[in-house]
Amino acid sequence: MAHKKLIRFEEIKHFPNVWSFPQGMAGNWHRYFQNDFPIVLELACGKGEYTLSLVKMYEQLNAIGVDVKGNRIWKGAKAALEQQLTRAAFLRIQIEHLVWYFAPQEISAIWIPFPDPFLKKSKAKKRLTHPRFLWQYQQILKPNGKIHLKTDSPELFDYTLEMIDQIGGRLHVRVDDVPEDASGELGIQTYYERLHRAEGKKIYYLAFSLPEDWKALEPWRQEGLAALEKHLQHLAGIHDPKSISNVE
Repeated sequence: MAHKKLIRFEEIKHFPNVWSFPQGMAGNWHRYFQNDFPIVLELACGKGEYTLSLVKMYEQLNAIGVDVKGNRIWKGAKAALEQQLTRAAFLRIQIEHLVWYFAPQEISAIWIPFPDPFLKKSKAKKRLTHPRFLWQYQQILKPNGKIHLKTDSPELFDYTLEMIDQIGGRLHVRVDDVPEDASGELGIQTYYERLHRAEGKKIYYLAFSLPEDWKALEPWRQEGLAALEKHLQHLAGIHDPKSISNVE
């Protein structure tokens, strides 16, 4: 297995649709795609099932799967190349550094399908709907851009509802039990959804948007910027770090 991972890591270095910790891409994704279509992100994308399915579903849409694990990205990126899905790309980064790689209001929507719910309270900051991440989504999303959460975890579902209320976000859609024969975007099933359904679990869905006012998320924004700056200082002795000048 380790040898297989190494082979895949080497292969994705040469995939034209995979970007690993790139510099200078913030604000330049439309140039890469060579169109002005909306850009949607799939966070913690794994094999990129939403990324691939969305560009097949909509002819005028670009999608980028984001994950730090190259071994998982490999499968989706290879499928996109084989199927000539030129509007699908993959970005290998840590999600907590998202604002380094996208300009303000560059993204139209974000999908978070079946993320790790990090149920322990001590791990709450790792949840992808924690304010530690929400301020970054607020930075890169267009006004009223939607965030879509799909999960089998009632705890993460309830936690996210609390966060939406706490920061003054707007809840657009709430589904407490997504039917197996759901259509459209909700009908896209990832490996994990199929696994959870086979175990008899309910699937939950939320679509929400963040407030345009920075105030509710400002403390997390300041903390996040400080953490990014600290990380840049750490990298300074390793390689020329990417500027965070795009972060307002």
